[in-house]
Amino acid sequence: MDFRDSFEAKYKDIMNNYLKDQNEQSLYQAQKLSRKLIEHQIAPEEIISLHKTIMLEHDLNRKSFSDSFDILLEVMIGYGLSYREHQSLRTEQKALKTEIEVAASMQKTLLGTSLPKIEGLDIGAVSVPARQMNGDYHHFVKDENNCLGIALADVIGKGIPAALSMSMIKYAMDSLSENRHDPSAILESLNRVVEQNVDPSMFITMCYGMYNPKNNTFCYASAGHEPGFYYSSKTGKFLDLDGKGLLLGIEKKTKYKNYEQKVSKGDLIILLSDGVTECRTKEGFIDRSDLTSYIQKYIHLTAQDIVTNVYKDLERLQEFELRDDFTLIILKRT
Repeated sequence: MDFRDSFEAKYKDIMNNYLKDQNEQSLYQAQKLSRKLIEHQIAPEEIISLHKTIMLEHDLNRKSFSDSFDILLEVMIGYGLSYREHQSLRTEQKALKTEIEVAASMQKTLLGTSLPKIEGLDIGAVSVPARQMNGDYHHFVKDENNCLGIALADVIGKGIPAALSMSMIKYAMDSLSENRHDPSAILESLNRVVEQNVDPSMFITMCYGMYNPKNNTFCYASAGHEPGFYYSSKTGKFLDLDGKGLLLGIEKKTKYKNYEQKVSKGDLIILLSDGVTECRTKEGFIDRSDLTSYIQKYIHLTAQDIVTNVYKDLERLQEFELRDDFTLIILKRT
């Protein structure tokens, strides 16, 4: 029995009980019932029509006829109060939605980054929030020596708090002009900032890497971030870019370790957030091997085409409903 059928039966019971002894309990039940009407999209005219039907089913005397309107009046009063509350909530919700849209636009502007041009390196990136505000952050920094710094962070959480944390990471990085060639030092500096300024209930994972085109090496450090991949064009195999390190903000004096990967022509460096590997289908989460098979399918394309096509495939796999922020970055040595 759906709500509409149960409502009609309940209304009849309340009406009959009230006409029998005119008790206050029936009036209270009528008002209580009325608060669910808007939620289930029962229109006022339907209530009046039901009331009329019940009246026609009974051979009411003049007093009972008049008393029956006590129930209808109580229901309509409750309906009116609920309607005003509903409209007030809709107005507040609309205002909040507008504020979030403005905040999301500001975040996009503040955290925006462009793909730098590095000779011998093809770069592709896609970052899509699951909601309006993005809990992922990625940034590229090209220095005077043509080296490329890459930051990828992920807040464990969503919404405005996550977005504010990403803004803090961005501006903290902008102030770290020194040690840009030392990923572990970058993470140690950011860790101190996060530990002092972020609520203890929020955690941030991060990977920072530096690609040096002079010796074609990728040096990186990880703060509990989702491991990336290294693709060897010579063997055609994908290897995990393992990097151990505590999440940012856990322990102020945490030390991080640098790892290094040599990159040959045709090789790929693949960095990602956990929203990529935690793609969820009806059968469950995809495996990391599933992800590499999608990348392998487009390995002959440019780096940007690879990340774009992989994103579209995984979005389709999730029926176009992302459950987490999605960031995928690929460096391809040409």
